Amino acid sequence: MTRHDGCLISFGYLLFVLLVDLAANAPLHAASPESVPKPVLIELFTSEGCSSCPPADVLLQKLVAQQPVPGAEIIALEEHVDYWNHDGWVDSYSSPEWTERQQSYVRLINKDAYTPELVVDGRSQFSGNDAFQAEFAIEKAAREEKTEVKIAAQNPAAKGPQQFDISIGKLPSNMAGDTAEVWLAVTEDGLHSSVSAGENAGHLLTHVATLRSLRKIGVADAGSATSFTGNAVVKLNSHWKAQNVHVTVFVQRKKSREILGAATIRAAS
Repeated sequence: MTRHDGCLISFGYLLFVLLVDLAANAPLHAASPESVPKPVLIELFTSEGCSSCPPADVLLQKLVAQQPVPGAEIIALEEHVDYWNHDGWVDSYSSPEWTERQQSYVRLINKDAYTPELVVDGRSQFSGNDAFQAEFAIEKAAREEKTEVKIAAQNPAAKGPQQFDISIGKLPSNMAGDTAEVWLAVTEDGLHSSVSAGENAGHLLTHVATLRSLRKIGVADAGSATSFTGNAVVKLNSHWKAQNVHVTVFVQRKKSREILGAATIRAAS
């Protein structure tokens, strides 16, 4: 064997050792932009006075807890409408505001409001009991382009009102003729009711992401790379369990009702 051949063999061996070392120290699952789940906002319009609603409430709980759709971060709002309150049971979580919000969706498709109804990213509407359609719509919504939404608590450990910094990224280029509104929702997990009258009499109903408050905090600027920045103060009701409260910020087209982006954070550490 010549000296030249020996040098080639030595170099090949060193290269082999180096490649083995790099492979051994590389992360098993390197993060990529495609692997980061995209937020998808799902809204369940429900009522404790509706006998077909409890299975939809359970489905919503499973979607939030199990996050079964690859590529999607499921963010939920459970909105209790008030038009069932005259049938023997007054839903204490209901509000005419949530009823009007549902009306803003059904007007787009020229249908009457019903419960349970699921709305995914403001784009698709269907029965809240349809698990297959729910996962299909969520998967489809997760493939859409998303506007980045960031929300951060200024002092998560503080007592009393909580203050949050909010930033919205660049809006889609096709915003002509429409407006992007920025909304802040406060929800509470773990709520339940022992229903004593109406269609669900005798049943214990459980809820997740029950909408406690919702307000518009601004309008995003379609011409800017950062379309909105601001802060919001959230006052927690003394009857709410702070550890179960989440603050969700989302951007929604005013006319088409499509959700462009969303983010959520726990209200208290």
